[in-house]
Amino acid sequence: TNGVHAPTWVAPLIRALYEKHVGQNWDEIALNPEGWKKGVEKISDEELWHAHLLLKQRLVAFVRHRSFHARLNNNESMDYTESARTMFDPNALTIGFARRVAAYKRWSLLLTDPHRLLRLINNEERPVQFVFAGKAHPQDQGAKFILQQLARWKYDPLVRHRAVFLQDYDQEIARQLVQSVDVWMNVPRRPLEASGTSGEKVAMNGGLNLSVLDGWWIEGYDGTNGFAIGDEAEGNEAAEVDESDAQSLYRKLEEEVVPIYYERDADGIPRRWVAMMKRSLETLVPAFNSDRMVEEYARRIYL
Repeated sequence: TNGVHAPTWVAPLIRALYEKHVGQNWDEIALNPEGWKKGVEKISDEELWHAHLLLKQRLVAFVRHRSFHARLNNNESMDYTESARTMFDPNALTIGFARRVAAYKRWSLLLTDPHRLLRLINNEERPVQFVFAGKAHPQDQGAKFILQQLARWKYDPLVRHRAVFLQDYDQEIARQLVQSVDVWMNVPRRPLEASGTSGEKVAMNGGLNLSVLDGWWIEGYDGTNGFAIGDEAEGNEAAEVDESDAQSLYRKLEEEVVPIYYERDADGIPRRWVAMMKRSLETLVPAFNSDRMVEEYARRIYL
């Protein structure tokens, strides 16, 4: 299974925690699951959570800046353009979804039940916000239609403060997202996902994965280090599988992801959520990094 290069994708704030508690050579220690786990266990809940919140504040500033100038350049209405300055809340549960716009990635799965989705987005006490980004192949008409759906949706006054599609998806947008979101969502149609390296980058920064059990996540998920959508069955009828997975996605958000994120102690720390962040770091970083991958290729194939 593919891995990602940790020193490239880990945010400086998170890297500083690794250097302090795991060691200056944390990227080398990460190849030793036991040594890595001992180091991560030394990171206090407060340190990890506050570092994550700072990264989310940076993401919100990035989203506002990028969206404002994109709308300005596209000659959008003044009301819509100005709304970019106040969109998003760094304290709200933030879910990222960024990848190639291809049919099997099922971009529209989240839009299956718009009313149910709006209830999640506009819950005053426990709101959810979404950051989308991606590109479609110029000849892929189906992918273009999906983007048109999202484009119309983003103008909805009930949505525009809680959902954004970032244009011109590139490595800089990817870096901002994987380092800062609370949750990375991935909903490919099984068994078509080759790996899913973006989710691995999120895990290295303490974010949690909410994904279909395919690609790397079928190996990485252990029931305690993130969230699984649906089951391992591939199914025969695509429409039936899509409907089942959509219902599973909504249930996971409503019954697990949102309640756990907003459950806080007297100090304002979501202890159960942070415990999952640490569990994700402990179990996924040693297994899904490129150093492990290259060593394994060399040992098992070339040597």
